[in-house]
Amino acid sequence: MPNKIPVGVLGATGAVGQKFVALLENHPWFELTELAASDRSAGKCYEDATAWRQYKPVPERLRATIVKPCEPKLDCRVVFSGLDSSVAGEVEENFARAGYIVLSNSKNHRMDDDVPLLIPEVNPEHLGLIKVQRERRGWTGAIVTNPNCSVIGLVMALAPIHRAFGVRRLVVTTMQALSGAGYPGPSAIDMLGNVIPFIGGAEEEKVETEPLKIMGTLDGDHIRFADCRISAHTNRVFVEDGHMEFVSVELEKKATPDEVALALSAFASLPQELKLPSAPARPVIVTEDRDRPQPRLDRDAGDGMSAVVGRIRECPVFDIRFVVLSHNTIRGAAGASILNAELMKVQGYF
Repeated sequence: MPNKIPVGVLGATGAVGQKFVALLENHPWFELTELAASDRSAGKCYEDATAWRQYKPVPERLRATIVKPCEPKLDCRVVFSGLDSSVAGEVEENFARAGYIVLSNSKNHRMDDDVPLLIPEVNPEHLGLIKVQRERRGWTGAIVTNPNCSVIGLVMALAPIHRAFGVRRLVVTTMQALSGAGYPGPSAIDMLGNVIPFIGGAEEEKVETEPLKIMGTLDGDHIRFADCRISAHTNRVFVEDGHMEFVSVELEKKATPDEVALALSAFASLPQELKLPSAPARPVIVTEDRDRPQPRLDRDAGDGMSAVVGRIRECPVFDIRFVVLSHNTIRGAAGASILNAELMKVQGYF
């Protein structure tokens, strides 16, 4: 496959790293050639180093691949980072400084002034920060991040509404799947018949701040954040995959539920125009069924890359309320980074 771009995965043995490995297998543009992980995994073949938890088996061609340390000595120039936040910040900077393009799923650099926090359907122009980042830091590489796994689904629903009617403020309550906590996550004893109304790692703060940067405007060398307020409640629930979010929104311009549904269902953007391999034909799918979306039935919409919105109705406190569901380990993690890379490839960053 000589025309494919060689890529690597940092943190390849972890939950997000495994999802990168699974999604990159047979990718039409990228060839996964390098696997890197912590010192305790480095030097082992991938099959022995990882406790594989994906539905499909370890790709045959990668079973005997030797896992390397997370050092910028990999034989590729594009890396996807599924590293834990405890180590991701410094490691990703080392790679970018050495000339690598780093597509990061980690939180460490999302809110850096000169780092794009990217959802290609929403803010592709924010890739303009790469030039700023390189000039400020003296790098030849770059770091580009994707948002928190709940934020992606929320913003995919909010962005079309914000563009059409303006969003003043909103309250969002998340019901987040177990897989969002990584493996092994909370114990079954803690979760069975239970809901935990707290998620660590400043989860609520991420949901309240990251959307403002994503929906903001690139103004020269910085992002002017969107002028709206968000109040978030985040909860862990006994669901395997798929984050649900219950949203009530106050609008700048009044709109009926039908008008909001039309704005959402008609939403398409640059990834759809470019027909990027991972881009869903319909980034937002609106369902009229009164009991949908549901994680088990709807999380794989658009191969896990679409957000599904339902129960759009008037809100007696604000203006509009709805439910949005997205696949947290595909659109909310590895799939998001891969789509970011596809957009960068088309726009000449590779």
